Amino acid sequence: MTTKLFSELGISPEVLKAIDKLGFEQAAPIQAEAIPALMQGRDVVGQSQTGSGKTAAFAVPAIEKVDPQLRAVQALILCPTRELAVQVSEEVHKLACFKRGVMALPIYGGQSYDRQFYGLRQGAQIVIGTPGRIMDHMTRGTLRLDQVKLVVLDEADVMLDMGFRDDIEFILKAVPTTRQTVFFSATMPRAIQELIQKYARDPQNIRIEQKTVTVSTVEQVYYEVDRRFKVELITRLIDLHNLKLGIIFCNTKRMVDDLVDHLNAQGYSADRLHGDMSQAMRDRVMNKFRKSGLEFLVATDVAARGIDVNDVEVVFNYDLPYDVEDYVHRIGRTGRAGRSGLAISFVGGREVFQIQNIERFTRMRIQRARVPTLDQVEEAKAGAVLHQIREVLAGGEYRQQEHLVELLLEEGFASTDVASALLHLLQAGDTPEPPARRTPADLSHLNREPADRPAQEPARSRLAPESRDARPPQKLPVAQPPPAPQVKPTPRPAVPVAKPAPALPAPVAKPVPATSAPVAKPATITPAVITTVIPVVESAIAKPAPTPIPKSAPPIPRSTIRNPQSPDPFRSPKHSRRTPEGHIRLYMNVGKEMGVAAQDVLASIQGETGLPATVVGTIDLRERHLFVDVAADHAKGIIAKLNRANLKGNKLKVKEA
Repeated sequence: MTTKLFSELGISPEVLKAIDKLGFEQAAPIQAEAIPALMQGRDVVGQSQTGSGKTAAFAVPAIEKVDPQLRAVQALILCPTRELAVQVSEEVHKLACFKRGVMALPIYGGQSYDRQFYGLRQGAQIVIGTPGRIMDHMTRGTLRLDQVKLVVLDEADVMLDMGFRDDIEFILKAVPTTRQTVFFSATMPRAIQELIQKYARDPQNIRIEQKTVTVSTVEQVYYEVDRRFKVELITRLIDLHNLKLGIIFCNTKRMVDDLVDHLNAQGYSADRLHGDMSQAMRDRVMNKFRKSGLEFLVATDVAARGIDVNDVEVVFNYDLPYDVEDYVHRIGRTGRAGRSGLAISFVGGREVFQIQNIERFTRMRIQRARVPTLDQVEEAKAGAVLHQIREVLAGGEYRQQEHLVELLLEEGFASTDVASALLHLLQAGDTPEPPARRTPADLSHLNREPADRPAQEPARSRLAPESRDARPPQKLPVAQPPPAPQVKPTPRPAVPVAKPAPALPAPVAKPVPATSAPVAKPATITPAVITTVIPVVESAIAKPAPTPIPKSAPPIPRSTIRNPQSPDPFRSPKHSRRTPEGHIRLYMNVGKEMGVAAQDVLASIQGETGLPATVVGTIDLRERHLFVDVAADHAKGIIAKLNRANLKGNKLKVKEA
């Protein structure tokens, strides 16, 4: 399908300025087809999958058709759920930010009537709401629709599935017959076709066709992650798999710029490629990338057209593309010339349904991967060091340094302690102490089991970790080893072993820099360094050290999901049927079968009550219901608020368990 720029669609300069501020360069296929038709005044029936950019396809024409001088409702957008209404309202606000006098108002159940009354009295021209609350305002006389020029039914198939047909017909009969009617839906069942025949006038049908393709040489995985934690996750994956040449795709120019700044600040070599750059700048960046002068190229789809580099190891979909064909074009940048490739996608919220669309389009399964823990990242780094040591040992080209090892052994240090101290010095040169940053507790909820898809462990036959040569200092939030002067021998039951510990810094600090200078080079392991380790390894084989006491780790429950603000970064504590002190356990009549996830429950409580997330404790999801621990002081208020709300289209029933 031919792509178009927004500037080619007849949009006003104010809206174009807002689109440019958001960072979009080209229109998605559904936008390129629907916007011109709606601007011409035609009714439209659009069929496109979730996540294809339908919101802007009807929001832009709605903004353009509004008369800012007329303080009356002129555009009505119906959505099936409160969450979607809020999302559409936010999008309209962003697109209308430079249109003076244009006001948009979300109207949905569970929100204060006073706020909605005030917005309607102020003269909101665009109303986005759910059918039930719209009808409520109509019967109260607080919402008049006699000036409506455009009616949009977003996710029409979902609204009919939820039983809103009578409400929709009641609303459509109340608006003027001269209005434009727009239906957007992923599917077109018979009920929607009947509505179209009854209320639309010679509509233009727009259907975004999807061809089937096969991508067989690229291994594809995805991670469920909130946008706030994407930078954290991408740096962990880079370090875990030792990736050295990749392309990262974003949907907006602003996101490209932000991500490049983050990666460079954390010690990675990255540069940008998007439409705001001159051709000379693009050529310079591409030449540098082709010559492996860059590790990561962060680009938009428009700017990345024509990228042809054979050695690309990985493609990151930092943002999922609107069009599944763009997904195929993106991941086709890796796995070229007969090589295998890796494609990693980040998804959040409703984007998981876009993954299902991509699977149908490519006829391949995309594995859901688990977010790597800090322990896994540390283990991969240690494996990289061991890999280099094995290579040097196998080569046999190193200087013997027995006299240094013997000197330390004579002073009473155990062979395993000497080896640990040397490896610590080696790794400390590659990983200096990072500056203070946020704790990794934010990622505690990422490895939850999704309600709509079974967890899949990614198939991995590649990506054996190796060291990152000459890596600038990383700011990954991993536990760093203590400085060299504080190194102590491995704890043993016998007291005499611990006594020589204070003497360790003196003998190690003096001879090593003088006789084994390569140790001071960051991220470099030379034969001279390995010479010191070989006798230690042999001694360790002859005299095995006692088994260290394992660190205790709380078990991971199968079905309990904690609040993301839990102080434990990655492991949920073992669930107990006893409610914590100061909390009350509540019962809710929704569960996994309704598509409800832990963050949905947390967001619903915060959205309905305005309380902070700290009042919510453990969320125990079951198939058809759930239990949640909340602060006792707020329990009654939460019950009262939630019993008037909906979650995932289900009317909530909440009570003390």
